[in-house]
Amino acid sequence: MKILTTTKQLQDYRKDINQSIGFVPTMGALHNGHISLIKQARTENEVLIVSIFVNPTQFLAHEDLSTYPSKNEADIKICELANVDVLFMPNINDMYTQNELQIKAPVLKSYILEGYVRPGHFDGVLQIVLKLFNLTNPTNAYFGKKDAQQLSLIKQMTNNLFLNINIVECEIIRDEDGLALSSRNAYLSKEEKLQALLLSQSLRIATQMIMNKQINSIQIKEEMTKTLNGLEIEYIEIVSRDFTKLTECEIKNTIILIAVKIGNTRLIDNLWI
Repeated sequence: MKILTTTKQLQDYRKDINQSIGFVPTMGALHNGHISLIKQARTENEVLIVSIFVNPTQFLAHEDLSTYPSKNEADIKICELANVDVLFMPNINDMYTQNELQIKAPVLKSYILEGYVRPGHFDGVLQIVLKLFNLTNPTNAYFGKKDAQQLSLIKQMTNNLFLNINIVECEIIRDEDGLALSSRNAYLSKEEKLQALLLSQSLRIATQMIMNKQINSIQIKEEMTKTLNGLEIEYIEIVSRDFTKLTECEIKNTIILIAVKIGNTRLIDNLWI
């Protein structure tokens, strides 16, 4: 496995590759969710590139950029065991300069839900993803469904800017108790982790209601709110795949999204119907 730390190194490597390239962008602190993306990319491509970069432009001023989990040695070992060809680990000064050109996310989709709670967040996400796409020029790029709004915006950017990249949607990976895996789960105490299990429990209740043909969005949200009782709920929303609100769930065109705060930790989860 090659470890590259500058954009020039990556560009020099990329220009000599004429094979299919799978790309998995991450912010490190790799867990089984990341590993599932890496394994899928490994089986579907001749060359596999993984990046680890904690992107400052997607964090708001009060958020956890300075304390975001970092496990570089463990991450390198995980990538080696997963047969990654190139691990790209740049520093901030190599990825950004002064007076940067700005990427703006589309207003209608990026300033609702996550974008409403974290204004400007998706501008930073799209900015770094576009940079990484330009550096790696992948055949396939892999993103998890847990960050559903991010995934939708990256797909839109790829289409709007005519990028010849296939965006692969990957399923949410959960622990044995049902908690969706996230690097931020490391912040949770034992008691808080038990509280966090209410997210997946509320989504299971939504699933049961839909299976029983109870598809009214208001009623589903009411039952989910009862399950999440005691947590600080930022939003529960039911939207279509293009993130317009739905009054009733539509099979194969619905995402149910949750965001809560437990202590100082913010968690999201979702269900694709």
